[in-house]
Amino acid sequence: MALFDEEKQNKQLDDLHKQEEEQLVASLAQSKYNLPYIDLYRLGIDNEALRAIPEKDARAMKVAPFKLVGKSIYIAVRSPSPELLSKLKEDMERRNLVAVFYMVSIASLEKVWSRYKEISMAESSQVGGLEISLEILKDTAKNINRMQDIEKLINAALEDNKIHKISRILEIILAGAIAIKASDIHIEPEKDKCRLRLRLDGVLQDVNFFESDVYQLLNSRIKLLSGMKLTSKLAQDGRFNIMEGEEEISIRSSLIPGSYGESIVMRILDPKAIQVKFEELGIEPYLFKIAQEEIAKPNGLILVTGPTGSGKTTTLYAFLRKIYSTEINIITIEDPVEYHLDGITQTQVNLKKEYTFPEGLRSALRQDPDVIMVGEIRDGETAEIAVQSSLTGHMVFSTLHTNNAAGVIPRLIDLGVNPKILVSALSLSIAQRLVRKLCVFCKKESIPTGEEAKTIQTILEGMKGEGKDLTKYNIKNEASFKIFSAVGCEKCNNIGYTGRIGIFEAIKTDEAIEKIMPENPSEREIKKVASAQGILSMRQDGVIKILNGITSIVEVQSVVDLNEE
Repeated sequence: MALFDEEKQNKQLDDLHKQEEEQLVASLAQSKYNLPYIDLYRLGIDNEALRAIPEKDARAMKVAPFKLVGKSIYIAVRSPSPELLSKLKEDMERRNLVAVFYMVSIASLEKVWSRYKEISMAESSQVGGLEISLEILKDTAKNINRMQDIEKLINAALEDNKIHKISRILEIILAGAIAIKASDIHIEPEKDKCRLRLRLDGVLQDVNFFESDVYQLLNSRIKLLSGMKLTSKLAQDGRFNIMEGEEEISIRSSLIPGSYGESIVMRILDPKAIQVKFEELGIEPYLFKIAQEEIAKPNGLILVTGPTGSGKTTTLYAFLRKIYSTEINIITIEDPVEYHLDGITQTQVNLKKEYTFPEGLRSALRQDPDVIMVGEIRDGETAEIAVQSSLTGHMVFSTLHTNNAAGVIPRLIDLGVNPKILVSALSLSIAQRLVRKLCVFCKKESIPTGEEAKTIQTILEGMKGEGKDLTKYNIKNEASFKIFSAVGCEKCNNIGYTGRIGIFEAIKTDEAIEKIMPENPSEREIKKVASAQGILSMRQDGVIKILNGITSIVEVQSVVDLNEE
């Protein structure tokens, strides 16, 4: 007598039902929806693709991303309505991806959904834009108060044998860098190890060392996130985003080949880092009053100068935020747009589409602007249009590469601007540098060396000779001054400094400057005439900040020659 095997019978029925469903979906895909059909049940699933759509959304929409090839993301769909496909297509385009749709059965979808548990802690991560959810960012960041905390967390992750430890390490690096307000992440392969460094307040600090195999995996992960070619060994640039609640933090990635592998630098473009108020830039009161009056005028040209990394863009953005109102139209031309400002039209230079600074300026002028901000004046054509714009009723802000404020006029004339026209256009030239602020918790009073005391005394005597009242700068007895130096404590990552502040100088285009401008004056001649304006030079502003305990003499000397005549 034959035995009835109920379990085997049920399995055969299940297989038959699945087969029938697959056949039905295949038929509908071709006849009704004109989409290709695929059976994912026995196919491999690409975990990187899963990051494009969070599990919760995938289950709600009955979709599943299953493959990622270059910029193409393959998405399985159960019920492909036009509205659903349109929404998915738009979502992927925002991530710089192209959606390719396939129709599948519920069994295929469930196969993909079951793989979500295998991806890293960053559940809301996305391809081409790693999102760290606010909860994960907070969870990681709450254990990070200083650089050493990042090192400890990375070491713990390295010792963990979990399959997704590389994703976890990258999460710690990114969340940690944002938590301690680092501006750049450097991952640099060496002969038999890899170095991790963070740039904090403009200075690189060692954080950790990895084995070469960890570096290789991090390299691939960063390339994937940044939309770079995995196999290319040429220099590459890319970017991705981190979502911190409602805030979007952009990460600009750069890879260049070196002797032991590709050097990786990730620049963190945190909107909070650029939100320095006009009042917090560090401009001394007299110059602050002049700058406040000049930026509020209906027309003119205001130029900020200094080397790369001296905070020029931060200053210009502070100007824009200060004068912004719904009654004026502000347009910017930048290369690239690194930070977004509410209520302001920001455009980006695109050389491939021939949208250059001069072309951007011409286009902006057709948009009826009140204020135009040009990222940088690099050539005679841009300089000429900027000058003409300021003469035709527009306020123009821009930057220029010169060493000091007195170098602006000779530089513009050298670019071909007519000095007679420049007289009416240029309102204010500002030069700046950034110095680190001493940690208020651990700075200590120190005795200046004989050379340092002599340098400071000479600068103070020069200020008095120019008729500047030292008591206005909180210096009551210049004969017995105090200076402070860095120590280092837990509050400042044992560095001795926390945060940065600007030191400034400026030259206002007054009657005396107007008289010498058509004669193509030298920097020395301009400085001599401008000394009567009562504005501090960068040397003088630096010394004032040293004597007020804001920064150290070492910091100021690193950006300004205090012994300059």
